Amino acid sequence: MPKRGTTRPPATKASAEIGHKERPFAVAASKWFPLIAILFGAAAYYNSLHAPFIFDDRFHIVENTRIRQLWPPWPFLLHTSRPVVYLSLALNYAIGRLDPLGYHVFNIAVHIAAALVLYGILRRTSIYAAGMIALIWLVHPLETESVTYIVQRGESLMGLFYLLTLYSVIRGSESPHRTRWYAAAVASCCLGVGCKGVMLTAPLVVLLYDRVFLARSWRKLIERRWGLYAALAATWLLYPLLLSQAPVEWKESAGFEYAGAAPLQYAMTQPAVILHYLQLAFWPDKLCLDYGWPVAHGMGEVFPHLPILGVLLAATIWAWRHKPALGFLGAWFFIILIPTSSFIPIADLAAEHRMYLSLAAIAALIVAGLFAFARRLGVPAIAWPAGGLLVLALVVLTAGRNSDYRSELAIWQDTVDKSPGNPRAQYDLAHALEAENRPQEAIAHYEKALEEKPDYVEALNNLGHLLSVSGRAPDAVAYLQRAIQIQPGLAEAHFNLGYALAQQGSIKDAIAELREAIRLKPDFGEAHNNLGIALAIDGRTVEAIDQWQQALQLDPDSADTHNNLAYALSRTGRMREAIAHYESALRLKPDYVQALDGLAKLLATLGPADGGDPNRAIGLASRACAITGNRVAGYLETLAISYAAAKRFDDAIKTAQDAIGVARASGQADVAREIQTRLDGYRRGR
Repeated sequence: MPKRGTTRPPATKASAEIGHKERPFAVAASKWFPLIAILFGAAAYYNSLHAPFIFDDRFHIVENTRIRQLWPPWPFLLHTSRPVVYLSLALNYAIGRLDPLGYHVFNIAVHIAAALVLYGILRRTSIYAAGMIALIWLVHPLETESVTYIVQRGESLMGLFYLLTLYSVIRGSESPHRTRWYAAAVASCCLGVGCKGVMLTAPLVVLLYDRVFLARSWRKLIERRWGLYAALAATWLLYPLLLSQAPVEWKESAGFEYAGAAPLQYAMTQPAVILHYLQLAFWPDKLCLDYGWPVAHGMGEVFPHLPILGVLLAATIWAWRHKPALGFLGAWFFIILIPTSSFIPIADLAAEHRMYLSLAAIAALIVAGLFAFARRLGVPAIAWPAGGLLVLALVVLTAGRNSDYRSELAIWQDTVDKSPGNPRAQYDLAHALEAENRPQEAIAHYEKALEEKPDYVEALNNLGHLLSVSGRAPDAVAYLQRAIQIQPGLAEAHFNLGYALAQQGSIKDAIAELREAIRLKPDFGEAHNNLGIALAIDGRTVEAIDQWQQALQLDPDSADTHNNLAYALSRTGRMREAIAHYESALRLKPDYVQALDGLAKLLATLGPADGGDPNRAIGLASRACAITGNRVAGYLETLAISYAAAKRFDDAIKTAQDAIGVARASGQADVAREIQTRLDGYRRGR
């Protein structure tokens, strides 16, 4: 054990097995390592700064109203099992709202900080080439999912606190202020538990490190630090409390309540998953955001992988007895994976972010093997340039992987290319294509998702909605009814079915479905808006107005609702209120052509005492015509009416003639005749 007051422990036999004392040039280089780490980390992740929110980012960030108020913090701290992660998201939102840049900067900073702490641990363990190990870990492309995929900061934040826990224990073992360092270790452990459950393994891993690198015996370890480990173990009590605050959907997607895989099935699947992780650690090719890894159903699927994993575990046990430092690396790798790769079922059977910390052991083995090979060749110095080239190659690979995150469409196309049988990947690619206004391609991928998983409710719902807006209402109704049959409480499916039924002319049925959507989800502002439309079509204008007013209470920034309410109010003679709502619609959406046209008509036909203003009407109607390229007869007609109201009859006549031409060209003979009647009036100065 180091003496009280020493600055760092001497190299032990255990540490010498994977390295030896750093040379003077290495000690000098360590002063520059923080700058080196920042430069390499920035080079690897610079092109990820503007990657959009993807996948679960939508739920945890974009749609998460709890993080939109930093103070008081209770709304987001008391409704999640990961309060530290949510606090960080709330801070990001307070600074930059929904601009992804700040979120990415935070994630990269956390990852670089974790690499610096890892470097500190390696140096104080007297590991040779500590900087090379830390750099490989920093820029390895297998870490991109934990850094570039924003909400997976839970993994990197937990990793930072995990490493800080170990670092604080190491510093405490050699410091005259050990109580402060041990307090820091316990605090870091608590914060890590508030990020992710994997942190529960930290006390055990720290204990094993202590025995291998710090304490000469278990007895000495217990004598000197029993209080520390009791405090670290006490952090386990936090986790059940945090889990009790988790949303119901989290509990259903992990743990023994998860219905997708039994514990034995999950355990049988993991040998193949762990070996895949190892393959990616040594050869990071074909990284995939969402594997959709299939559940193993029999020993025949397990047998090819189980013996290999058994050999690795046996080697770890042997090394623990004969080469403790190497044994610790094996223990680090396997123990950190226990919460996600054992028998506790999780909806995603494989996910690359779970290798965030375990990869550090592989990086250490790679560097140890590189230096051992160089010594065997008789040219040990060649290991340094070889290691530098490896780091540079990994930077290039990581930057390349980050380019896959440049858009939702890009990352999901990449995922489908690598995992075409994954229904969730097909679904998210369809969603991205829909957002890019490529409906036919989106429909094809929704259908592929349903081929793989016929009861995929979200795909049924989204496909139904897309078919209805694409003019295929009968097909949409069939898919949406299937979705409701599987999940009757899905308000969005009732909402979309109401829309599809209205398209078919089944207004009564549409009203019933929209009312059901509102019953299931009372704060569903869009459902109130569409119910207002259906009621207006059914001639129930007063009820429609009531629904639109409720919709605006829930979402005062809905331009569509303001426009609909304005039209209905104008039909009931409430002109001043109608004008005010048209103004609100245009304030929210300045190029909203329906609102421009509606307000122009009112201003052109009302008297000055009621708010009429023909000259402003001309400006609004002109804008509507310009936006639509003068190709809509109705908007040209409104412009002609506005000119006539301002007594500019020559302009009214010309515009009405243009409107008649557009109407006839588009087969609107009735509209053309109606405009012709007005045109005759303009010629008479009316």
